[in-house]
Amino acid sequence: MRTLSEERRDAIIDAGLALFQEMGYERTSMNEVAKRVGGSKATLYNYFSSKEELFETVVRRYSTLFLTEAAAELRDSGPLPLSLEEKLTRFGEKMLSVLTSENQAMQIYRCVISEAGRSDIGRLFFESGPKESMEKLGELFAGAMNNGELAPANPMLRASQFTSLIKAETEVMMFSRELPRCTDEQIRQMVKNGVSLFMKGAAAH
Repeated sequence: MRTLSEERRDAIIDAGLALFQEMGYERTSMNEVAKRVGGSKATLYNYFSSKEELFETVVRRYSTLFLTEAAAELRDSGPLPLSLEEKLTRFGEKMLSVLTSENQAMQIYRCVISEAGRSDIGRLFFESGPKESMEKLGELFAGAMNNGELAPANPMLRASQFTSLIKAETEVMMFSRELPRCTDEQIRQMVKNGVSLFMKGAAAH
C-alpha cells in the first residue's frame, strides 16, 4: 500500500516532468514545481535537495529506465548461452520498443538535446542512466574481443557506434512535431539492420 509520502513524491516527480517538458530545464525552477504540485518550497526540498536531483529522478523514471532494462538483455537468462548477435538483437529491440512507443522518453530526450549547450543537462542525463548501460555494453564487447568474436578496438567506442546504428532510423523522429509509433515488425527490422551492419564492420576477419 502506497503511503502519503510516496504519493507526494510521485506527484512532485510528475510536476517536474511536466515543467521540464513545457519550460525546459534551464527555465524550470523549484518555485515553479512547488506552485504546480501545491505546498511550500521547504516541503519540496524535503524530497529533493535540488533541481538537479529532481531532474535526475525524472530522467531515471521516464527516460533511461529503458536502457537499464535493455542492458539486462545482455545477460544469459535461459538454459543455453546466447550468441553475441542474439544478445545485441535483444538489447536493440528492448531499447527501440520503449524509445519509439513512450512519448515521455522521447520528449525528455528532445529536451536534453535542445538545452545541452546552455546547461549541465546533458551530463546529468548521461550520468542518470546511459553511462551505466554503455559500460555494460562495453564490457560485453571487451569479452567478445578477447575471445576473437570482434576485432580489437576500444570497447566503449564500439558501444557508442552500436547504439548509434540501432537508433539511426529513429533519429528523424526528433524533428517531428508528433512522435510516430513503430510496429513490432518495424522495430525488429531496424534492429536487424543495425546489428547486421555492426557485425560486418566490427567482427574479426
